[in-house]
Amino acid sequence: MSEDLWNNLTEEKDHEAPGPVKGEVVQYDPLQRYLYEINRYPLLTPDEEKALLIRYQQTPEPELAYKLITANLRLVVKIAMEFQRYWMQNLLDLIQEGNIGLMQAINKFDPFRGIKFSYYASFWIKAYILKFIMDNWKLVKIGTTQAQRKLFYNLKKEKGRLLALGIDPAPKLLSETFDVSEKEIIEMDQRLGEWELSLDAPVAENSSEDHKSFLPSKDASPESALGDLELKVILQSKLDQFRKSLNERESIIFDKRILAEDPLTLQDLGVQFGVSRERIRQLEDKVLKKVKAYLEKELPEIKPYYFEERS
Repeated sequence: MSEDLWNNLTEEKDHEAPGPVKGEVVQYDPLQRYLYEINRYPLLTPDEEKALLIRYQQTPEPELAYKLITANLRLVVKIAMEFQRYWMQNLLDLIQEGNIGLMQAINKFDPFRGIKFSYYASFWIKAYILKFIMDNWKLVKIGTTQAQRKLFYNLKKEKGRLLALGIDPAPKLLSETFDVSEKEIIEMDQRLGEWELSLDAPVAENSSEDHKSFLPSKDASPESALGDLELKVILQSKLDQFRKSLNERESIIFDKRILAEDPLTLQDLGVQFGVSRERIRQLEDKVLKKVKAYLEKELPEIKPYYFEERS
């Protein structure tokens, strides 16, 4: 959200018009009032936020949570506004759900993982907002089971794909594709009939991100997804540090043999270094033992990655 837009939304309007005439009904805008109120809470510097998060993890006092929540309320509004095309009713509904996600994020966040809190919190905020939208989109709820969620996300896309191939997307064919009954296909098609917004459309006119990029994973919770991401970031950092301890030959074996998605063969590396395949295998085993010992020391809280031998 730009600073000018935020200032326009939160600016008090009392000076623009005379006071209300006695007996006149004064128009009250709860959204504008909410934005004005949260604008009064100070933002935290990265160091201040990290210090509070560490203190809260050690001693979860309500006062600490209050400071962290109020400092991030504007983040919730920014994310909620990105979902207005989904929910054309009261934006405060989305903000309220996003605030619940923010509170969950504060309770779940580990400040020692090296991940920025606002990035972590955004997953929880989006997940709660999207769940609210799906639960309340129509009187008959959409996506209350795993199969229905699969239909919700993919039915129109699959119908479009079949039409492009010249195939009639009949309920029977679709039911076989999604492994559900024809009745469920027909019902979901009817429920989605009035929603013509494409999930491939950008969230805003000048945005490079589409709507589906904000949909929650059907297979993993925000917490587990963030946990995997955190682990990958930390592991990559540790492996970069480990690489500095290797000599030139070991580094090449580590990069092109152990970590590579399409690793060189022992024969290829033997030719490159002018040694036998057996010698390369011995060097690879040596590097593997080194990296396993290094990860066990540097990341004792997780199970080390064990690299498979490649012939």
